Amino acid sequence: MDMYADYAEVCSVAAAPRSAGDEQKQLMTYLPLVKRIVRQLNSQVGGAIDRDDMEQIGLMGLLEALRRYGTPDAQFTGFATLRVRGAILDELRRQDWRPRAVRQESHRLRDGVRELTRKLGREPSEAEIIRALGLTADAYREHQLDENAEAVASFDELLGDMNELPSSAPSPEELLMRRRSLEQALLALDPREQRVIQMYYEFDLNYEEIATVLDLSAARVCQLNKGALRKMKTFLQDA
Repeated sequence: MDMYADYAEVCSVAAAPRSAGDEQKQLMTYLPLVKRIVRQLNSQVGGAIDRDDMEQIGLMGLLEALRRYGTPDAQFTGFATLRVRGAILDELRRQDWRPRAVRQESHRLRDGVRELTRKLGREPSEAEIIRALGLTADAYREHQLDENAEAVASFDELLGDMNELPSSAPSPEELLMRRRSLEQALLALDPREQRVIQMYYEFDLNYEEIATVLDLSAARVCQLNKGALRKMKTFLQDA
């Protein structure tokens, strides 16, 4: 699917106050954002959806964001990011991209890691998990990616709820309160977790790229990301 050839189709999804030409220009302006998000998510879902199709779905999410938000301003990128990611993740859920047997295996491995953690009295290392559960390094990496895809989807859904637009745009005071809530949630993390979240959400790096920066394995980055998202979600829900 050629996403450039399909701009006209995307722009004609529904009527909108702005002209199709204006929408196309805005889609082109924010196209790099869609591409970054697709590149990031594509590394986590193992080719469950063709990359070109993911980009097309992302464009649909971007178009929805443009129509709901109105004229883009400094806050629009954050809002659009959630909409684009949400559109792609919703399609992954709709297609049931993890077969039942894969989900069951993921639950089994998750329980195994919890049991090993209880036995050791601490968080086990990647090597200890692989050895105790009889996994290959590749199988463990796939398990981590599956777990993180779920965690990211759940956290993105929470952020989407926080940024849901009412009938009119949120006031500066509301935007400030949301930003402070996220800042406080970030402060609840340790410094390395903060760096992982920043690189993943702000700089759109994937796990392999983050691993290179932090001199860690991609699987370890997955662990840190999942733990950080869990902490932030708990903090935001309890706030």
